[in-house]
Amino acid sequence: MHKPDLLMIAPAPPAMAQALDEDFTVHRYFEAEDKAALLSALADRVRYVATGGSHGCSAEIIAALPKLELVASLGVGYDAVDVTAARAAGVRVTNTPDVLNDCVAEMTLALMLALCHRVPQADRYVREGRWASEGHFPLTDELTGRRAGILGLGRIGKEIARRLQAFRMEVVYHGRNRQEHEPYPYYADLETMARAVDWLVVVAPGSAETQGIVSRAVMEALGEKGRLVNVARGSLVDEEAMIELLAAGRLGGAALDVFAREPDVPEALRALDTVVLTPHHGSATHKTRAAMAALVVANLRAHLRGDPLKSPVA
Repeated sequence: MHKPDLLMIAPAPPAMAQALDEDFTVHRYFEAEDKAALLSALADRVRYVATGGSHGCSAEIIAALPKLELVASLGVGYDAVDVTAARAAGVRVTNTPDVLNDCVAEMTLALMLALCHRVPQADRYVREGRWASEGHFPLTDELTGRRAGILGLGRIGKEIARRLQAFRMEVVYHGRNRQEHEPYPYYADLETMARAVDWLVVVAPGSAETQGIVSRAVMEALGEKGRLVNVARGSLVDEEAMIELLAAGRLGGAALDVFAREPDVPEALRALDTVVLTPHHGSATHKTRAAMAALVVANLRAHLRGDPLKSPVA
């Protein structure tokens, strides 16, 4: 029996790749030297696309595959998938929510603790032998008793809020709308919230609406003692303004897992001692990536059987 054709946009975890090979004839777009020629050859065959949150699926790819039925994306963020083009072409889109909530929330706390207690700097201090030669490491701040403002109180934002409360932090939030059944104070204006908090945690989805939402004005409101944490998308933050404010001491610090032009991180940012930087690693644990991959496969298999999709976004 002929297996349906699937276009794999980006490399997949081994277990996911193996599972897809069992049910589909997989064509690896990322390995093709002539990608346009591959799309042309597959135009009347491919009904499925598997991709990753940062690679997505462009309007051009969707237009080149008139038989396409489903784009299954690995990741909770699907802003790199042209959902508008998919809807216009009658193509369904899925992502992998929920299974990464705990992992990203943990990573957020790890970033906050590392920035607050200057863990990377303290580690270097010991490794370089400076403890013995220079004495005790300088005193640091702590999370207890501080106020955190969450930008985007969605699934992950709520998990972050619960964990922050374990540190006896006060939690407030900003989003498009007040969530009536959430206990945290709501700020309708982001700049006003930034002025009122010690930490600004960015976990909103990336979209045209949220592009640059953490503006120079917001970061200036956060101020010289405020800390910015971004585990969402680099596009939400005015990166140039952030670097300028950090360098001038007008923003207290930043813990960043995402950047404007990944994997390129500006040297000016990497040179700063008031930042903690990780390589878009929020969901990168064995357990979570396995669960995400399994959900991609489950969505594809559900569509094959004619069953409802597990996690549709379009």
